[in-house]
Amino acid sequence: MEQICQHPLASIVSMEEDGMTANHIPLIITPLSAVAPLGTLRGHVARANPVWENKDQLLLIFQGASAYIRPGWHEERMKTGAVVPTYDYAVVHGHGHLRIVDDHREFYGLPTQLTDHFESKRKLPWSVSDAPRNFIDRLMAEIVGIEIPLIKLVGKWKANQDDSTSSRSHIALQLREENSTQGGAMADIIESRLFEK
Repeated sequence: MEQICQHPLASIVSMEEDGMTANHIPLIITPLSAVAPLGTLRGHVARANPVWENKDQLLLIFQGASAYIRPGWHEERMKTGAVVPTYDYAVVHGHGHLRIVDDHREFYGLPTQLTDHFESKRKLPWSVSDAPRNFIDRLMAEIVGIEIPLIKLVGKWKANQDDSTSSRSHIALQLREENSTQGGAMADIIESRLFEK
């Protein structure tokens, strides 16, 4: 859940008439419920985008942090030389069927929900109510509200979990020294799993 909240841009993979396609849509996840024990993803798409008409199961990919790991960062290199570069990552795959949000009140609440999610921690947050109502109404006619109750959720990650704890600590340190957002985020993941095997 945390991965989806931190990286809400979903790659929605679907089978369409002309083959497989991917759409990139920001989605928020609602709290777990008896109806959707894995949560429900909510958002909207352009009415011109045929994905909202898809009745098949969808694959949703939420790509998290990732980083190139240099061979010289592994302690084992100093001992045996038996090491190669690798690439660490964290990703979540969700599966579900798309439903259209057609309740008027709920549909109009979707853009507000999404906007509030992204604006809430910013200085001077913008609100949907800041825009003229007729402008919002015109835009609302061009979108379709969607929700996808999750039926399967799989986290996949590679964070040097087969290396020793000290080697993983060293790799995390090297990632931080590169001073990149992705490297720092990957270092956080590695450090959070230091004592797991």
